[in-house]
Amino acid sequence: MVFDRLDAADARGHHYRILAALGEGGPSSQIELGRRCGLDRSDVAAAVDALSDRRFVERTPDPKDRRRNIVSLTRRGRHRLSVLDDVLTAVQDEAFAPLDADERAQLTAMLTKIIDHHTRDRARHNGQAVPRES
Repeated sequence: MVFDRLDAADARGHHYRILAALGEGGPSSQIELGRRCGLDRSDVAAAVDALSDRRFVERTPDPKDRRRNIVSLTRRGRHRLSVLDDVLTAVQDEAFAPLDADERAQLTAMLTKIIDHHTRDRARHNGQAVPRES
């Protein structure tokens, strides 16, 4: 359902993840975007190329390291992120229509717990700092 709706909006999941990461965390190197989005370098590079071609993001040289680029959202990219957020909200509303507000909150809490657990496992596996349990 999600991929169909993103496809209808002429978007890809990787593109949304990168736009959302930039929207939440601000400008970032491509390497950091890969870490934040759980994508490998080649996927990040291809997605940033596509997003840059559509003027949703821009690359600028990193003032601290000219070998790296910093990727940031453009005004057009912020608008695109807002549109895609609306698409995904509609998908969630449709998918969770049978649940009342309390049930949605319970489901969200359980899914968050599962994601947090696996995020910690992946960080341990990759030798990264492990987020603390809440």
